Amino acid sequence: MKITFIKPNIGRREHSLYVDQGRMEPLMFGVLAGLTPPDVEVVLYDDRMEEIPYDEQTDLVAITVETYTARRSYEIANEYRQRGVPVILGGMHPTLLPEEAAQYADSIFLGDAETLWPIVVQDAQQGKLKARYKGPPGVAQLGGIMPRRDIFKGKGYLPMALMQYSRGCRFACNFCAVSQYFDKKHYIRRIDEVLKEIEEQEKKFIFFVDDNIASDKKALKELCKELIPINIKWFSQASLDVTKDDELMKLMADSGCVGNVTGFESITRASLRESKKSPNLPGFSNYDNEVRILREYGMQTWAAFTLGYDNDTYDSIIATMEFALENRFTFAAFNILMPYPNTPLYRKLEQEGRLLYDGKWWLHPQYRFNQAAYIPTRMTADELTDACHEARKKYNTIPSLIYRFSDIKTNLRTLWSVAAYWKYTTLFRTEVYKKHGMRFGLR
Repeated sequence: MKITFIKPNIGRREHSLYVDQGRMEPLMFGVLAGLTPPDVEVVLYDDRMEEIPYDEQTDLVAITVETYTARRSYEIANEYRQRGVPVILGGMHPTLLPEEAAQYADSIFLGDAETLWPIVVQDAQQGKLKARYKGPPGVAQLGGIMPRRDIFKGKGYLPMALMQYSRGCRFACNFCAVSQYFDKKHYIRRIDEVLKEIEEQEKKFIFFVDDNIASDKKALKELCKELIPINIKWFSQASLDVTKDDELMKLMADSGCVGNVTGFESITRASLRESKKSPNLPGFSNYDNEVRILREYGMQTWAAFTLGYDNDTYDSIIATMEFALENRFTFAAFNILMPYPNTPLYRKLEQEGRLLYDGKWWLHPQYRFNQAAYIPTRMTADELTDACHEARKKYNTIPSLIYRFSDIKTNLRTLWSVAAYWKYTTLFRTEVYKKHGMRFGLR
């Protein structure tokens, strides 16, 4: 038997598929490959950088679907199904919208696929693939399963190893699909399994793709203590309240943490309350103290902002960009608030009649990447789109890059920090411009 894994692209620029220069290993397929019996052949095709050989013989196609890749995922599934090849769709999007996904596949998997993947393979071998499988969210790689990283070779991924220590997040931000998917729960792997995985792979720069690695601070402290002796550098996603624990900040720095993607979301208290961004609210004072602590520990912060709340205006969005520039964040993402399906935000906007593109922006042929998908209260949808793009452009000018680089405590702290700054900021600066206005799907 042969199984083909597909990592879909977002869409196309003009007449060709967009090639993602910042692509990372699709860790989920490494894990599923590790769970697949050794007598079953597996192959990975990454739509972000290579052609999919639809006519190559295979017995089952497994596609991971995110909301941004749903349209392209369904196109790929259709190509295989027209050739008589069964397709199973999994990932967060089918879990949030199972009835939609089921229209485009022979089978869908809701929840964490690794929980029942050997059964899926067995059913496919016997020609008895079920229409629906459901695995409860839980601890990653339960039982010490190690990913098969050989399937990533030759794909040109960024030189970092993706791993997971924990899944989920205990917070309940109203725009977040992760909170909905994991029901505000947080699941933690055994540390000895994480250490073994680090030891077995070659790279010494680790990206822990945890939804919020700081959701359980005690667990993160235990991990950091074990990482200190093994001399790696690592990066993750962490909520801003990590700065309130001096012991944890020191442990993170000592263990090789070079920074985190951190959700600032907004610089106004009213918008933070609207989003229910609880870790940012206590003692809120324009983040002065939090940013100071991040800089003192040398963290190269990748600040994430979500823009388009009911209190936002063009001026507040530009002020957010100026705040990020003033603090010389290594990188900053100025994301339009997106109504992901089945989130509290989506339901609110739907009830208020404010959703655009018939509510399903991820499938609508007129939707373009980085466009507002709803009607804001204090500007038009086009004005919100233009304001966020203006913020991205201004933050990524050459003078801005040079000014941000000048921070001695972060970007100039070590030779490694200097190299990382220029490698990744210039790369993602290019991607910001390439993705803007891109169509979803190929057709």
